[in-house]
Amino acid sequence: MSAAEIAEQETERDRVTAELGDGWEADYAPGSAGCHELLDRVSMLAEMVDRDLVSHPACIARPKWPTLAAATSTSLQDLYQIAGAEHLDSDESEAQ
Repeated sequence: MSAAEIAEQETERDRVTAELGDGWEADYAPGSAGCHELLDRVSMLAEMVDRDLVSHPACIARPKWPTLAAATSTSLQDLYQIAGAEHLDSDESEAQ
């Protein structure tokens, strides 16, 4: 990732967090409804990539495209597993 891309991501993060206001972190922390929402969206997107992109005729017509689509799905599944583990750990901590 280039320095310009990193700076653009930081600018976007700052814009979004400014819109959310103070204390937004608690609304999206593992164990929160916001984190649960993220997990739902990641799951939905991974399923869509698997179902609709990897085997799409335009995708399979090019040698590298299915590999990129599959890598996208794998990345989304990895995010789901990591975020889900933290989300569940938070739920278990609160129950004790």
